[in-house]
Amino acid sequence: MKIGVTQPSCIPTSRGGGLTTFAALRYRNYRLWFIGQALSLMGTWMQSVAQGWVVYQITGSRFALGAISFANTIPTLFLMLPAGAVADRVSRRTLLIWTQTAMMLCAFILTALTAAGVLQVWHVAVLAFALGVANSFDAPARQSLAVEMVEDRRDLMNAIALNSTMFNLGRVVGPAVGGVVLAALGPAWCFGLNGVSFLAVIGALLGMRLPPHPAPTSREPLTQQVAAGLRYIRTNGPVRLIILLLGVSTLFGFSYSTLMPAYAVDVLRVGETGLGLLTTSVGVGALAGSLTVASLGHVRRKGRLLLAGSCLFPTALLGFAFSRSFPLSLALLAAVGFGFVLQNTTSNTIVQMLVPDHLRGRVMAVYTLTFFGTMPFGSLLVGSIAQVLGPTVAVAIGAAATLACALWILLAQPAMLRLAVEPS
Repeated sequence: MKIGVTQPSCIPTSRGGGLTTFAALRYRNYRLWFIGQALSLMGTWMQSVAQGWVVYQITGSRFALGAISFANTIPTLFLMLPAGAVADRVSRRTLLIWTQTAMMLCAFILTALTAAGVLQVWHVAVLAFALGVANSFDAPARQSLAVEMVEDRRDLMNAIALNSTMFNLGRVVGPAVGGVVLAALGPAWCFGLNGVSFLAVIGALLGMRLPPHPAPTSREPLTQQVAAGLRYIRTNGPVRLIILLLGVSTLFGFSYSTLMPAYAVDVLRVGETGLGLLTTSVGVGALAGSLTVASLGHVRRKGRLLLAGSCLFPTALLGFAFSRSFPLSLALLAAVGFGFVLQNTTSNTIVQMLVPDHLRGRVMAVYTLTFFGTMPFGSLLVGSIAQVLGPTVAVAIGAAATLACALWILLAQPAMLRLAVEPS
């Protein structure tokens, strides 16, 4: 047994020595989810590109970019943990239908304001906040739904990796199309197409054939249920360390994405289409990383994959910070995306394989909160530093802090390299 880590008996190991890259697509429910969510995510990335561009065009402020991101992610600090307990109590599919519908309405409101020519920054901030509220309940339910969509638990790890593949497929196509649509037709079209794209995932959720959601076995108050999830994390060393690593990477490293419009305009001078290509490049690398993880489901010592991604991500980001060549920047951002998704898909897989079913929603809420909850502070931090010292210094400082954390774990916690999810 490796460092005391055991695999729950409800999740068998992969048959025949490994999983095929797309094994989870054998299941009808998961196929519906994959197609619907992939289309919806393309629209989401289109809106992300257009929204950052509009805010920067209206204000000319790098700090404003960070402030909008802050408004979008701050609700998760207060809502994500109780939302995780809710996801363990109610039908996750029903919860997702409601949250996806709310996000669709936000996109259509943004479309109407932009098309009418009355859009102001405070409108974007309010809608970003509303989107953050919906996402607080959406994220833990979405993270946990793979268990219900994949009938054979031996394909669970593959489904988790393909969820990341789906996300990054949208990240590749969405920004590229969004940059072209933004330049040719304007931001209102990007926002409107995003609103329409939500119909795909809502239709997929309605079309799934899932067993009835069992009634909750516990009548404990939400606060006690949240506390039970936190106790599990506190007493499980690998899960605790993985969540710490994720938090540092998001707070200091991932915040570079907030400054992409400023990089496109002020540093690389490549305009709207260039902004779309920069974001797409990250998605290309991330897509390659998620497919790599899906193909390596048979690898026992996933700690090595985790730490490899944790070192590659900030190292490539440091190179991007100082690059002034557009082609080199595209290549470095692809490496950034590969490293980041290798780190995070592997960490998600390890945590989901370790956590028992009855705590899944709550533990994944903490996991997701660590990602989204640190974003607002990272966005404000990088925006503030960039306003005073410039985007290069801001990105470089964040990358250096992220790399330092990864090296500390590599040197001070060598047991993470031997981390393996094995049968008990």
